[in-house]
Amino acid sequence: MRHDIGIDHDLCIGAGQCALTAPGVFTQDDDGVSTLLPGREDGGAGPLVREAARACPVGAITVTPRAG
Repeated sequence: MRHDIGIDHDLCIGAGQCALTAPGVFTQDDDGVSTLLPGREDGGAGPLVREAARACPVGAITVTPRAG
């Protein structure tokens, strides 16, 4: 199942839990803010993406199933 992944960059504190949990989907930019790796916007690594969202200490990541 594919997902839509959102990162609220205003909330992100750069803890890096998402990149540690799902390194094939998330990374951190030069400022330490979480971002999606190019081509991973659909979150193909489903369970790891959901776990990364749960691991975010400030709730900056949202994961919603994509319809269709």
